[in-house]
Amino acid sequence: MISVNDFKTGLTLQLDNGLWSVVEFLHVKPGKGAAFVRSKLKNVETGQVVEKTFRAGEKVAKATLDRREMQYLYKEGKDFVMMDNESYEQMQLSEAQVGSGVKYLKENMVIQVLMHDGNIIGIDIPSHVELEVVDTPPAEKGNTAQGGTKPATLETGAVVNVPFFVSNGDVIRVDTRSNEYLDRC
Repeated sequence: MISVNDFKTGLTLQLDNGLWSVVEFLHVKPGKGAAFVRSKLKNVETGQVVEKTFRAGEKVAKATLDRREMQYLYKEGKDFVMMDNESYEQMQLSEAQVGSGVKYLKENMVIQVLMHDGNIIGIDIPSHVELEVVDTPPAEKGNTAQGGTKPATLETGAVVNVPFFVSNGDVIRVDTRSNEYLDRC
């Protein structure tokens, strides 16, 4: 059990016969009355987002998640084949299980797979990845005093806005949480 006063973004809870991840939380102490915690929770299995208010100090069940280090091997049809780095066991994950990180998966990338009671509930990819630019328009002469960006398609299929000086074949570092260009490698 964990107190709602100890909420952190990304914390996984067991509420109402489901797994919920804390997206946002706010401790509120009104001028009159008792303090409370207003939170936004996301269902891990369905993706449903709800707002829930708890009394300050209320206890909720914390879900125990098992993190396993796995290596992404290849894509087979619509599934992604992963290999456990300890047991060398291979398993297939659907696109729904991989989630939004699918556009950054590169063969042989090491990721963290989140499991609860033997069921895969999602993956954690690194916060920064290095990917090659495969298609971007050439730099335009002229209006570059303000900086500016252009779209670039990466080797995994992700599209990121990059500065004008980036060209095809460049390897860039991308923030996977915000889908933003960081720098050229």
